[in-house]
Amino acid sequence: MHRFLLTPRWWGINVFVALSIPFCLFMGTWQLGRFEDRVGSHAEARAERPADQAPAPLDSLLPVDTKTSGRLASTAGEYGQQLLVPERDLGGKPGFYVLTLLRTDSGKTVPVVRGWLPGTADPAKAPAPPTGRVEVTGALQSSESSGTKGVHAQGGLPPGQLGVIGAATLVNLVHEPLYDAWLTVQTPVDGMTPVPAKAPNNTGLDLKAFQNLGYTGEWFVFVAFVLFMWFRLYRREVETLRDAESGLLPAEAPAPAAADPAGKPEATPEPEATPEPATARPAE
Repeated sequence: MHRFLLTPRWWGINVFVALSIPFCLFMGTWQLGRFEDRVGSHAEARAERPADQAPAPLDSLLPVDTKTSGRLASTAGEYGQQLLVPERDLGGKPGFYVLTLLRTDSGKTVPVVRGWLPGTADPAKAPAPPTGRVEVTGALQSSESSGTKGVHAQGGLPPGQLGVIGAATLVNLVHEPLYDAWLTVQTPVDGMTPVPAKAPNNTGLDLKAFQNLGYTGEWFVFVAFVLFMWFRLYRREVETLRDAESGLLPAEAPAPAAADPAGKPEATPEPEATPEPATARPAE
């Protein structure tokens, strides 16, 4: 009864099932691993830094990664141009960052967020930076992009304001080389509120992390669906064979008579008449 499994049709079905199930299991496991990696990196990023950890030189912590993001970095130089970063909420309150460009002793410039102030961005509210050579210590942060949460990426800001903190947006304002990072001072300065360091990119439990979890469930559901459809086809095939063996399937109807082009059934030809045998006439 199960010889139908060796037919070409069922060979194709079985090969498809044998290949699709391992593939779906692999993809589901891979997506689950991606989600676990994001959870682990999120926990690592939120872990408190040791209170007695000494600041490290800025250059030694670059490039910024999950291990160096949020670390205290130290550098020295002179403050230059000051910019305001509007539409930055802190503690649920609207406000703006006070960002000052620091030209370091190495000749490269690094943006320094000296603090946060409530309300709309107003240059008159921002305290002037210190003059002369200064030593700065702040939490290291990676450059923002237009896709970073909370940034003003639409443009159209007035002069003296910056929407995205990053080298790509500052390259037209600074003639010196730029660090691909920025610092946020963690101690109160001139009455401003310190801006806390953010978690590194791609480490939070954001929408992408839960997308990985959703894809994991979808791949495992595909495995169950493939098995269900194979079993359903197999069961239907077995039931059909059993009905055929029991004589439960309807008998095939006789084929209809052939029709001529006009749509009328062709007439059955009459059998030819058998010629009568000739009889001999008597001689006269």
